[in-house]
Amino acid sequence: MSPPVMNASAASAWSDHVVVLPIVLPIAVAGVMFLLDERRRRLKEALGLATLLALLGIALVLVGRAGAAPEVYRVGNWAAPYGIVLVADRLSAMMLALAGLLGLCALVFSFARWGRAGPRFHGLFLLLVMGVNGAFLTGDLFNLFVFFEVMLAASYGLVLHGSGEVRIRAGLGYIAVNLIASLFFLIGVSLIYGTMGTLNMADLARRLAAPAASELALFEIGCAILGLAFLIKCSAWPLGFWLPTTYAAASAPAAAILAILSKVGVYVVVRLSLLLFGAGLSEGFGQACLLGIGLATIAYGTVGILASRDLARAAGYAVMISSGTVLAVLGSGRDAALAGALYYLVGSTLAAGALFLLAEVLQRGRDPVEQAQPVFADEYRDPFDDADATEIGRILPAGVALSGVGLLLCTLMLAGVPPLAGFVGKLAIFSGLTGGTITASSWWLIAILTLSSLGTLLPLVRLGILTLWVPHDDPPPALRASELAALAGLLAACIGLALWGGPALAYADATVQGLAQPQDYIRAVLGAPAGGAP
Repeated sequence: MSPPVMNASAASAWSDHVVVLPIVLPIAVAGVMFLLDERRRRLKEALGLATLLALLGIALVLVGRAGAAPEVYRVGNWAAPYGIVLVADRLSAMMLALAGLLGLCALVFSFARWGRAGPRFHGLFLLLVMGVNGAFLTGDLFNLFVFFEVMLAASYGLVLHGSGEVRIRAGLGYIAVNLIASLFFLIGVSLIYGTMGTLNMADLARRLAAPAASELALFEIGCAILGLAFLIKCSAWPLGFWLPTTYAAASAPAAAILAILSKVGVYVVVRLSLLLFGAGLSEGFGQACLLGIGLATIAYGTVGILASRDLARAAGYAVMISSGTVLAVLGSGRDAALAGALYYLVGSTLAAGALFLLAEVLQRGRDPVEQAQPVFADEYRDPFDDADATEIGRILPAGVALSGVGLLLCTLMLAGVPPLAGFVGKLAIFSGLTGGTITASSWWLIAILTLSSLGTLLPLVRLGILTLWVPHDDPPPALRASELAALAGLLAACIGLALWGGPALAYADATVQGLAQPQDYIRAVLGAPAGGAP
């Protein structure tokens, strides 16, 4: 009987380290990739694919294990708030699964073309995924800054990947904006540490129970500056002007994975708002501002989609609308509506990622960004200089039909039209806003979200007609198997989210209920026995 006991003990020990794997695994594989020669492209693709599949599986395991109490991992077995703490609860597990699925499909799409359009693509891709995962799991603001910077540094390389004047111009603007955001981040973190003496999120929530009046004012100033940094990352109005131009100029797989970066800002705003300002002396701090900023972001994104002339730019504005929806609902203070907003965030992010990939396929050869030839070293073959450059892959007999169906699904999803998950999410938001006492802000939010649905539906249908139905001299859409697989994965996830909308909404509702009880988070991080290292 001893071998089964030993095996069970070993399995339990490995299970304790699952929380840290989304950080350790991609950075370890990325290090190996940077040591490999660029001509080992197939090996890099295989390593990247295996890593993203493993990360998605780990995220799904954490989603299944998520319960009322967060799962805490203490690095080096140092107790909080002095040691590094990783915390996996329902919200972070959900965001890890979203990042894993989006990253997997974007990476598979890059196998057809963009993975060889420049050096170090796969290593930078995994570093970005590592930074995103770390931001979702970290339990303190210092390491949040570390992961934030790793994520941004990798995103700089991905935005510029493929070269060309348009990408470089947009990428330099993107770098400048994010350096400013990092400066605000440092100033905010410094003020918070100077007033509270800690950067651990759970310890901050505990100390807010009885702060000095002078410290409270300075602490709130620091939180406001910190919030400004994440609102820039959320692409909230008026700070999100950079997003549509940057994402439209980036390569399709880079733009698809960059769609999750704005959700990192949304995640942090939701986390800190409910953990630090859900109760106590600072209860409701910044709530009205979030409501106003969220409404303005939805309106700005809707006007931007109406004015868009290409699908990639429209997808960038759709990312802004998704972020603005969550911010506005969070500012409304309705927990029931917030569950619907989180559900909508997942579906709209997947649909926006699919729309970036579809835009690459449908506008291939007509996009002025594509006409800017990337710069390659002499020893690498330029995939865009072939005589049959427009014939990227075998033209599928149903290529136009498949692209049209994909565009239709993305349109219905982003516009919130039945029967897909976008409609289910917005209906859940409306139900949460109209439950109990209905305020004027709730009516404003319902009206703007309704108009936004119409303002998203009309231009996407118009762009679809212009792209697919209007006669032109360009060849029909050509797809490779990897491109078709990536698009099918994202669209299948959107459909699955609607088919299993009941369990998904129940998970989102349980997530919000857990966020509304910060004492469970504080108790798990500060009071639970150490479980990081055996």
